[in-house]
Amino acid sequence: MDKAMKHSERELQALKGEISGMWQLVLSQLQKCKQSYMANDVELAREVIMREKSVNSFELSVDLGCENFIALFSPVAMDLRLVISMIRISSTLERIADFAEGIARQVVEGSGVISETLKEDLKIETMFDAAISMLSDSFVMLESENTKISGKILQKDDEIDELYQEGKKNLAELIKKEADKGEEVLNIFLILRKIERIGDHCCNIVEEIVFYIDAKVLKHSKGRESDEKKDTHS
Repeated sequence: MDKAMKHSERELQALKGEISGMWQLVLSQLQKCKQSYMANDVELAREVIMREKSVNSFELSVDLGCENFIALFSPVAMDLRLVISMIRISSTLERIADFAEGIARQVVEGSGVISETLKEDLKIETMFDAAISMLSDSFVMLESENTKISGKILQKDDEIDELYQEGKKNLAELIKKEADKGEEVLNIFLILRKIERIGDHCCNIVEEIVFYIDAKVLKHSKGRESDEKKDTHS
């Protein structure tokens, strides 16, 4: 193995380390976001907001590292797909962190506070858990380079979508019965919407991993086009 190849492999491993560190930070952000919302923990929510800057720094670092790698080593085939995927994944992780921060801000502002009964009726914790599981499992998928679990991950997004649609119906009924709670219902809907979008972005990450490992493009496959349309409006 020549020195250039050894150097490129070291750089590639360093990039993988960067994306792994960013992933774990975003996963922690999402977990703490859930905890702060479910317990109405304002201090924990403030921690999520403060750590958002670290996520942004990670994204910039990953992007710069990937750009330098392409310029220095002109990667091809699987290495090129990996670098391209890492650029896209870092951007998607940053957007997931943005949604987590948005929920945390609602906790701090008090606009996301609802009764425990309504939380249970809307199955908000179940939605959170599914999104966290998607993000965690997709990391395992990348580390193990095992795309066979992609279907299992994408199925969880279907579960989130179903809960989101049910939640919208329940909130619509609530506002019909209690019209004076319009602002409160809107704030609750925004929470559901953010979790639903996190699930969609986790699907985008799965697509990037499949592209890197199997050289397959899922982006325009049946069932994913509707998510693309949603993404353009978020």
